Amino acid sequence: MLAPLLEMRGIGKSFPGVRALSDVSLTLAAGEVLVLVGENGAGKSTLMRILAGALHADSGQISIDGAPVEIDSPLRAQHLGIGMIYQEFTLVPQLTAVANVTLGAEPTRGGLIDSRAAVQRAMRVFDELGLRVPLDVPVAKLSVGQQQLVEIAKVLARSARIIVMDEPTAALADREIEGLFAIVAILRRAGVGIIYISHRMEELSRIADRIAVMRDGSIVETRPAKDFSGEDIIRAMVGRKLDSHFPKLPPAANDAAVRLQVEGLSRTPAFQDVAFRVRAGEIVGLAGLIGAGRTEILRAIAGADVPDRGEVRIDDRRLRPGDIAGAIAAGVAFITEDRKAQGLVLGMSVRENVSLAHLADFVDRDLLIDVTRERSAATRMIADLQIRTPSTEQLVRNLSGGTQQKVVLAKWLLGNAGVFLFDEPTRGIDIGAKTEIYKLMLELLARGAAIVVASSDLPEVLGMAHRVLVVREGRIAAEFVRDDATPEKVIAVATGAAA
Repeated sequence: MLAPLLEMRGIGKSFPGVRALSDVSLTLAAGEVLVLVGENGAGKSTLMRILAGALHADSGQISIDGAPVEIDSPLRAQHLGIGMIYQEFTLVPQLTAVANVTLGAEPTRGGLIDSRAAVQRAMRVFDELGLRVPLDVPVAKLSVGQQQLVEIAKVLARSARIIVMDEPTAALADREIEGLFAIVAILRRAGVGIIYISHRMEELSRIADRIAVMRDGSIVETRPAKDFSGEDIIRAMVGRKLDSHFPKLPPAANDAAVRLQVEGLSRTPAFQDVAFRVRAGEIVGLAGLIGAGRTEILRAIAGADVPDRGEVRIDDRRLRPGDIAGAIAAGVAFITEDRKAQGLVLGMSVRENVSLAHLADFVDRDLLIDVTRERSAATRMIADLQIRTPSTEQLVRNLSGGTQQKVVLAKWLLGNAGVFLFDEPTRGIDIGAKTEIYKLMLELLARGAAIVVASSDLPEVLGMAHRVLVVREGRIAAEFVRDDATPEKVIAVATGAAA
């Protein structure tokens, strides 16, 4: 019997105050797709970072083709044929696709980079996968889907035999997802072993040969994908049964006060003549294709971008265009799509991030931050939102994605926010954390908040909105009340098929 391509046996890892991994074992065969699922904080990323050489295990053994190996650095992992495709791209935006694919392993001649050979190497990889990507423009100018292809090509150019894909479809449109699945099929036929991390349940049956479930730093169950129902996977992930991903929404009161009013808002070329209202206790969903303008609309409402014309009113108070401080003072909370780059300061503690938008409330007579009061406020929010952190002083970069999202919410709940703008609120977080975020939304409604949710996850919009506005090419193309909003109707409008 052939040895597995990869075997990780008895892997353990601890951080100060946290046991991240406990006796974790898995195997991966050549040409197999092993899907790794689990709640945020279950240990998936820690395990894969050990495989990629970014972390050292405290205990355990890794073998490739039956031979024990020591992976003490990312470079060593590369030499062993291990490639990592992270959820956050690791490309250099200013460089071309060719330069990114060959970066760190550039072909040389006479001590200089051989540009022609570099192009040939990149083209060979793209051709093998049937990919069509502009090679001579900075990757910053490529679409998200094209950037994902460059990430894959970069790994394959180093002859990777074991590839880890961490949430590879999180930022892709449906068409781009189909292209990624086709690439995975090509790699599988070529004998490449793939560990595929995903929170999207609908992907698992299409992509997986086997599914391994992690919970609390351990692998609790591994089965062939055909023998693992969605309900069984969820139960194994969270240790309990989730009857529904989406909680029951309370009815919206048609006579409740209007908390957010948008009239004639435009910012060329992103969006034009956007108008809608949201009442206290109501959730309005923004649906549409990637690039339709949903994020840009939320940014303009929050004051992050300056519109060309139009107005935004909060509780009948008109906001000045582009006035972020004024929007915060008026009670606007903007939970951004990219929590790591725009919603948090990763090098700061939970305490510092929670108080960040309200520092004036914690300044003492000497104009210094009162850390005691700040810590007390953070402790209260940690308890209220059940934030999983060893202490208020834990750096947020060390928290799971779902926990980071709760810290972002805590920052706004600490103030007087009454209008919440959620941009992709559950992207990259697990099903258990999603359920907790949804419950928090309902708690906000009970306090009289008005909520706008923009999401690429259509079931999320349909499951968590009283009304759905479909954004197409920068305009509100249709509005559906909850009972009339179906996936078929929304997609037809979003794609123009209903025109």
